[in-house]
Parts: sequence; C-alpha cells; structure tokens
Amino acid sequence: MPTLNLFTNVPVDAVTASDILKDATKAVAKIIGKPESYVMILINGGVPMAFAGTEAPAAYGELISIGGLGPSVNPKLSSTLADILQTKLSIDASRFYIKFYDAQKLLNYGLNAVV
Repeated sequence: MPTLNLFTNVPVDAVTASDILKDATKAVAKIIGKPESYVMILINGGVPMAFAGTEAPAAYGELISIGGLGPSVNPKLSSTLADILQTKLSIDASRFYIKFYDAQKLLNYGLNAVV
C-alpha cells in the first residue's frame, strides 16, 4: 500500500485537506501505477518546522511503497506533489523535501542480511 505522509508548518483547514487528499491520492496512484484504493495519504498541518533556517511555509513528505518507485518515477512524483502544495498551500517547490522508501528493496536487504 503506497503511503504518503505530509508534514507542513502551514495550518490546513478541513476543506483544503480534503482537496489535497483527493489530488495527492490520484497523483500517487497514477504515477506509481497502483489503484487509488491502495493509496493512503496523511496530512499533518501546523507542525512547527524550520527549513533553510526560516519558518516560512515549508513541507516534508515521506512516500513508502512496495515497488513502483525509482529514478524514472520519483522526480515526477516530487514535482507533481510540489505543484499540489504550491496550489493549495502556497508552499514554494524549493521549500518541499520528500523522501522515498521502496519497501520491496528494504525487504530484500533484510532477507539478504538474514541469509
């Protein structure tokens, strides 16, 4: 199940959160190639956060997926999610950082370590 955790120092009201959830769900599903029914998105707004030494609007994300991530996909996901945050929360793309975790690779590393 692809899971995107988003944290931002911008307060997020219920209507904006709902819009972000819908847009991010569609984007992640389409770009990764998984059904929307498998995608989970979490938004944490109003989180105390400094990025590049300032508390200007910023966001941090972590996307975890079993497969579907990689060098050809990650930049497109990052750009699309940054566009959503820019449109909905006025967060400049240069103030958004996302970390990608391919759980399949993590599982393989764990299995190799045990063998």
